[in-house]
Amino acid sequence: MSEDKLAHFLKTASDWSRMRTTVPGIFILKLPAFKSSPARLAVELNPVDDSGAPTKKRGLVLRSCEELEEYRRLFQFDKLEALLKSVDKVNPPVKRAVKPGEEVLEI
Repeated sequence: MSEDKLAHFLKTASDWSRMRTTVPGIFILKLPAFKSSPARLAVELNPVDDSGAPTKKRGLVLRSCEELEEYRRLFQFDKLEALLKSVDKVNPPVKRAVKPGEEVLEI
């Protein structure tokens, strides 16, 4: 990983810009300066579609290794999966948008 490339991105990219990485779904995100905090970089985890574009407007933003460890601990709880399954049952079904030009067979 090139720290020079990251430093250049931090200096030259506009706020909220994304840089792709070689791992689909992992992006570098430039966060804007806020109050007394300078602009900084973060890692964004965001599922991608077939073309490699993010599927969500904003994914999970990780600002440090410490945050990553906190999320790892949270993901390990068995009750999280049970909770999400209950939420899935209660929520209305999600309708997937059809991409323009994509042929769909009605059955």
